[in-house]
Order: sequence, then C-alpha cells, then structure tokens
Amino acid sequence: MKSILTRFKISDHKNFSLKKYDTDDTAGYEKESAEELLADLIKETAKLQTELYAANSKSLLIIFQAMDAAGKDSAIAHTMSGLNPQGCQVYSFKQPTSEDYEHDFLWRHYKALPERGRIGIHNRSHYENVLVTKVHPEFILKENIPGINKVKDIDKKFWEQRYESIRDFEKHQTANGTVIVKFFLHLSKEEQKKRFLKRIADPEKNWKFASGDIKERALWNDYMEAYETAIKETSTADSPWYVVPADKKWFTRIAISTIILQTLKDMKLEYPVLPKEEMEKLTETKRILEKE
Repeated sequence: MKSILTRFKISDHKNFSLKKYDTDDTAGYEKESAEELLADLIKETAKLQTELYAANSKSLLIIFQAMDAAGKDSAIAHTMSGLNPQGCQVYSFKQPTSEDYEHDFLWRHYKALPERGRIGIHNRSHYENVLVTKVHPEFILKENIPGINKVKDIDKKFWEQRYESIRDFEKHQTANGTVIVKFFLHLSKEEQKKRFLKRIADPEKNWKFASGDIKERALWNDYMEAYETAIKETSTADSPWYVVPADKKWFTRIAISTIILQTLKDMKLEYPVLPKEEMEKLTETKRILEKE
C-alpha cells in the first residue's frame, strides 16, 4: 500500500513533470490477482465508510480528472461498488449552465460538496476552470468578469489568481473537516486512440463517443501542459494530487482503491461514544426486551 501512495503522490510539486510518470505503470502488481485484491480493498473501505457516516464530523471529497476515455466512469463504478449509497454522492460536471455563469466559477462546485459523514465524488470538477478554459480561453468570456472583455485580457496574472482561488477554496474546506484527494488518470495518447476505436466499433458504446472528442484530441499537448501546470500549482500537503497510470484499467482501480482506503485510515475515524445517561438507557432497554 505504501509503495502506491509514495509512487503516485505529488509531493515535490515544484519539480513535477508528467513525463516522469509512465501511463502503463503497474507498480509490480499482477493482473491475475487484481480482482481478489480489489474486492478486499473495497470491503475494508466499506467498513471505514460506516465509521465516517456514524461519526458525522468529517467528510471526504474525491476528485477525478482525466482526458476522454481514461476510464473515470468505470473507475468510480468499480472502486465505489461496495459503499453504502446513503453515505455517498456522485456529481458529474458538464458545461456550465446560464445560471452557473451568473456566479463565480466555484459556485456550482461549492453546492456539490459532501455533507459531514459522507463521501463526495466529483467526476470532473472545479479544475475544468483551469484546464478546458486554459486550452479554450474564449470560454472565460462567458463568465462576464469585470475587466475581461477579450481573450487578450486573460493574462498570466489572471491564471495565478485562479490557481490561488482554488488553493484557498480547498484550504477552507480542509479547515472545516473535508478531506480532499485528487486523482489525475494519466492516459497515453495511443491508448486513447485504441479506446476511441473500440467505442466506434461497438454499437453499444457508440453513445460514449462525441464528434468533439476528436477535436479535443488534436489539442493533446495543450491539455498536457494545462494539467501539468494545474497540478504543480494546486498540489498541497492537505489536498494532494495523485497521478495514477490509466493505460491498464485493472491497475488504475487498485491504485485508486488503495489510496482512498489509506486516506480514510489517516482520518482516524471512530464510532461515537454515547454519554453515560444514554448508556444507562441502553442497559435498561436491553433488560426490558429480555424480559418479553
């Protein structure tokens, strides 16, 4: 478990480079034992989720970012399959609505934060505002920000302020009991091509492919630069980024589950202890029931 955490956690953000991370890395794990291992990880995670829910003092926010076809949806489905739905919520963020554009860029994400005792999963997140918008700065103009009237107005200072806003947003959440863990599913361009072709060839998966996907693929290098900068600027001790290899889905799921499990363990969760009066009532209730 420790090797996965240290291998993929971004601790030296200043010298971070995506090129240092292999997209097909498996950290020495074997596919043959993956299914059994994943089941064990999910089982342990489910136990800790119950403690998180019962304690009702902290929450966990899990963020997934990736290029198209990196496997975010399937990773969420597999790694969260054993969780109690009552204590878990998933938000998939699409393009902002007209109402979203009437507020600051963090507004809709703030509304989706998990309540105490719950696990929140964000499939895409507030990071789209320094990823997609970095590659397509014209989208910023829809936000109607004072002083930003044309693309040329979006300068280095603008992006520095946006990264700072994200850091402050996450710092505020952690100070109030929300633990944040962020995953970038690191997919190779070649593997994306293979998965796109599979989607096109399989009628049951055609719905997953959009014509715009191929246009965004042509901007691959721009996106990699945007991701690298975003991770550099926002990976902190309290809300770290993990760059998880995504070419082999079976290992991606093991890595994600391992990191989530360890994150929950580090939260030092405990079941709440009832006050003395309540314990006495339980004893009396037990006595009454046993007499029936």
